[in-house]
Amino acid sequence: MQTLTKYKEIVIPLDSIHLKGNLRIAEESKGIILFSHGSGSSRMSSRNNFVADLLLKNGFSSLLFDLLTEQEDRVYEKRFDIELLTERLIKVTNWIRIDNDLKNFPIGYFGASTGAASALCAAAQLGNTIKAIVSRGGRPDLAMDDLKHINIPTLLLVGSDDVAVIELNKRAKSEIKGICVLQLIDGATHLFVEPGKLEEVAKNTIAWFNKYLKQ
Repeated sequence: MQTLTKYKEIVIPLDSIHLKGNLRIAEESKGIILFSHGSGSSRMSSRNNFVADLLLKNGFSSLLFDLLTEQEDRVYEKRFDIELLTERLIKVTNWIRIDNDLKNFPIGYFGASTGAASALCAAAQLGNTIKAIVSRGGRPDLAMDDLKHINIPTLLLVGSDDVAVIELNKRAKSEIKGICVLQLIDGATHLFVEPGKLEEVAKNTIAWFNKYLKQ
């Protein structure tokens, strides 16, 4: 990889496919956060890019990448193929671990909606390779069989008005063996579109990774 700038568009080779990604590198980086997007979303997600920008300002590098190729994304069912998305996330994580410029960074996951399920499943398989997880409006019910294998600090952020998802996250919290906090963002719905609510997500995410994203 060439000399990194604070923001760089990259292509990640995985077997027979290539995935597009947006890489942000913080000076004296505290670690790198891999984003796992929700169904129908991509590296261009405005909400995830907002969080990634604030992470960068607070010393965290990040990688937002497309878990599916453009052709795969046209197949609606693949957006909900948690097994496939988990496999992709694990492969990209392993790519990070051998890249000369990134391999020494502690790794965290930020999962949104259905993407949180693939982040949780990947963390269950990778063990202490992943240091901490944040889930935003996550669907951990799609990863329920793997939750008992998660033993790393996990923050579940849910809008207080996202009633159905709150219940799903309560169930998930009871299954996760490691440190796990369910935090409600007051007045927020599933996508956190209300004024100031995404800022609260970012603030809590930064605090979580500051506390737990360590070698």
